[in-house]
Amino acid sequence: MGCLLSPEDVNTAKLEIRLAGGPNSCSGRVEVLHEDVWGTVCDDQWDLREARVVCRQLGCGTALSAPRESKYGEGDGKIWLSDVNCKGTEANLTECEAKPWGENICNHVEDASVECSGTEIPEPGPVRLVGGPNRCAGRVEVLHKELWGTVCHDDWDINDAQVVCKQLGCGDAVLAPIGGKFGQGLDTIWLDDVNCTGVEAALSECPARPWGDHNCYHKEDASAICSDSGITISTSVRLVGGPSRCSGRVEVLHKDVWGTVCDDQWDLREAKVVCRQLGCGPALSAPRESKYGEGKGQIWLSDVNCTGTEASLTECETKAWGDNICNHVEDASVECSEVDVPEVGPVRLVDGPNKCAGRVEVLHENRWGSICDDHWDMKDAEVVCKQVGCGSPLSAPGSAHYRRGSDIIWLDDVECKGTEESIFDCQARPWGEHNCYHGEDASVTCTGNPSPWHLKWCGDRARLF
Repeated sequence: MGCLLSPEDVNTAKLEIRLAGGPNSCSGRVEVLHEDVWGTVCDDQWDLREARVVCRQLGCGTALSAPRESKYGEGDGKIWLSDVNCKGTEANLTECEAKPWGENICNHVEDASVECSGTEIPEPGPVRLVGGPNRCAGRVEVLHKELWGTVCHDDWDINDAQVVCKQLGCGDAVLAPIGGKFGQGLDTIWLDDVNCTGVEAALSECPARPWGDHNCYHKEDASAICSDSGITISTSVRLVGGPSRCSGRVEVLHKDVWGTVCDDQWDLREAKVVCRQLGCGPALSAPRESKYGEGKGQIWLSDVNCTGTEASLTECETKAWGDNICNHVEDASVECSEVDVPEVGPVRLVDGPNKCAGRVEVLHENRWGSICDDHWDMKDAEVVCKQVGCGSPLSAPGSAHYRRGSDIIWLDDVECKGTEESIFDCQARPWGEHNCYHGEDASVTCTGNPSPWHLKWCGDRARLF
């Protein structure tokens, strides 16, 4: 896989592209010109990101959909491109990764299409944030048919919040709270299953269910916190010096420097938040006085005051970063159970043929991310299939078998025994630490039905019981 043109050629050669067989010049089967011959594009890995690039290149506004399976008729002759993989921000399809020209195992029944709006990006639909401390943080509400309504938090993540923040002129998204963080709305729930990539100009451009079609309650209202709200979010927390990743001295990352937390006012409420943030299950204790050794360098936080329900330690009240009269003998620690509660660390399978097969993604710090396939095997798949209620594993493919993810890679070197209740019970590198790229995203294929049978692992072999 590589770019269609080398970097030095991109500026001098622009791929000619057209849409054929559709109702107008901005909808139809995608065809590209190569060596003076028009040919089609195979729909392997084809989705809205690639469609955005095509629509942008043709001056056809925003992408509405990315139909597959020759919706606008089968082409003839060459199939020039396959496995096209765009970020969605490129100006030209030649900037995207793809297999070499003409290399594919496709036929024309798999010809890719796009449907564009036909005009440049329309005026964004109104959106607002309510219930927060200012206009740049709060519950997300959208205006439709002259009625304000909320957005359900199903699939809500930092990419969706990024679009809202950008649309409001509030900077970048720093958190995408779920569960009615800023109070429950009272009127219609307008949107559900919103799935933005983060590059859209308005929330109305993102894939979602039809207006008003949802399976939610207002306790599931989605929110956004933007950088211009003045609320700062630390991206990382870790436990060090302990016997496992779920027990140890609390350290937080600020300005790219790890530092400790002073134990003034430190108790089980703060420990609950740390354990939740790390996906480590319920808090067992909140040791003080550097139980797991004294840290070095910065003491970043002091007088942390949580309610115990926050998703991140940075949502709690505290003194300003670095403002304290502590020393490292007062470093705070936590001890969490190693058994994760399901609502803390959700797992999902995406881009597969059904809910029981796909790329494995995990939710951490209110953000979905993928898992690297280093050490990924059937034992890991056994745990995931069980956790999502999909029976036993059939396979544990790596190498982005079900497409590449587009957000953060959360886990690497996952090593399960196969008996764990949750993927978060398995050994792995710390959250976000990896040496991978999305071409190594891990996947699973499960039987699809919870089964009375289970796999018992004997060394490196599995037996069915």
